[in-house]
Formats: sequence, C-alpha cells, structure tokens
Amino acid sequence: MRKYIVFLLSCIFLMAISNATYAILPLTPDNVLNKLIKGNTQFVQNHSEKINYLKQAKLSQKSQHPIAMVISCIDARVPSDIIFNQHVGNIFVTRIAANVINKDVLAGLEYATQVVGAKLIVVLGHDDCGAVKGACRNVKLGNLTQLLNKVQPAIQQATQHFGKKECDHEKFINWAAKDNVRHVVAMIPQQSIVIQKLIQSGKVKVIGAMYHLKTGKVTFFN
Repeated sequence: MRKYIVFLLSCIFLMAISNATYAILPLTPDNVLNKLIKGNTQFVQNHSEKINYLKQAKLSQKSQHPIAMVISCIDARVPSDIIFNQHVGNIFVTRIAANVINKDVLAGLEYATQVVGAKLIVVLGHDDCGAVKGACRNVKLGNLTQLLNKVQPAIQQATQHFGKKECDHEKFINWAAKDNVRHVVAMIPQQSIVIQKLIQSGKVKVIGAMYHLKTGKVTFFN
C-alpha cells in the first residue's frame, strides 16, 4: 500500500512538472495558428468544448493573456471566440465592417502584440459579405461611405479578374472579399512600423482567412 501511494504521488508530481513546463513554453505564431485551426475543426465537427463562461469571466477578471488578435467583419454570424472554440480571455477581437483597418484598429493591433504579447494577427473575412456588396454598388451613407472606399481596391481587382463588375454575382463578391483580406494583410505591416518589426523578428505573424457561413469552416491563406 505504501509503495502504491509513493508511486501515485510520484506520478502526480511528474504530471505537475509536465504541465508547468508546457505552461511556460513560449508560444510561437505557428503554435497559435495550430490552436485556432484545431478549435475551428472542433466547432465544425460540433465537438466544441463545453465552456463555463461565467466561471472563466471570474477567473480572468484580474488579468488577460490573449494569444491572438482577430480582425473580423461586424457580421453577427461570425463570432470569433465561438468559431475558434476559445475560452474567455484567449483572443482579442476587433470587429469592423469589411474587416478593414485604420489608425484606431492599428493601435489595437500594436497594443495586442507589442504590449500584451499576442503572437498571431488574423484578418478574417467571410462569404456573402454585405460590406463588400455595398462597396461594389458604391453605397453612400454617412461615415459608411469612407469605410467602403477602403474596399474599392478589391472590387477593382475582382472586376479585372472577371472582366466586368458583377455585384449580384456570388462568385464575384466572394472573390472580392478574399482579395480584400489579402489587401488588409499586406497593409498592416506597411502602416505599422511596430508590427513590421515584430514580423521581421519572427515574434508575430499576420495571416488572412475566410469564414464560410454554410459550413462554419475557416480557411486560412498560405
């Protein structure tokens, strides 16, 4: 009996060391990406972890340690925390129509990465994007007008690709939405020296992705 207890305590001790070692291992952008891919796979397969959000809210009230920053559209059908199966406090999320950037968004990205230590920035677009449709149709509406103007480069690229502008064509809109994501990914390091340096040092990665409304799957770009 005594030997069994000693053995059991030894196992617990080794597990504690293992868990502690895992906890202090430095996260890399690729590690974080794999966590998000795994979380989305669980979501798509309807195997998402049963999360006690209230308990996590209480546990995280004094600190936060997000591993990633997601810039997504304001579309209510794209809840980043849920589609990546993440706990409270795991990811920063900025939501803005057409997942575009401005100085305020960039400030949030710089805080998330340089100050807090998030390793991955995900620019997350989605199919059937209303903002992309609005940009295609040159919608004019208060402050929305200047925001939709930021999507015009993608509309122009889509027009060149398809030979004409087809705002009612699903393939045209989705192609433009993908190109808009790629454009935003390219613009982030160009407009933020802070993030540019983090990318060059290998501490941070910026990647684009598309969320598919019908399946729930997130496809990350190479």
